[in-house]
Amino acid sequence: MYRITIDRKACDGVFACLVRDARFVEDSEGLAAIETDDQTAIEATFDDDRRDDAEQAAAACPLDAIHVESVEEDAGAADTPAATDHEEVQP
Repeated sequence: MYRITIDRKACDGVFACLVRDARFVEDSEGLAAIETDDQTAIEATFDDDRRDDAEQAAAACPLDAIHVESVEEDAGAADTPAATDHEEVQP
């Protein structure tokens, strides 16, 4: 499993990531976001074979606004959404 995180303060809308990984999109604020099933997020966890695409997108970002890191699978991960928007307040 791996997590992709976008640093919104560092992102400047260059969008070099969009041509490296189709999961990256321009959001309503003109910055990069990660597209998941039916939403966009600034952080998402994946368990697939597209990590190389994510790492290429991170490497292409001239502002180092994208981070890809390994994460361990939680026992409760099946009950947790794959993507979270850090701008929302969590209870």
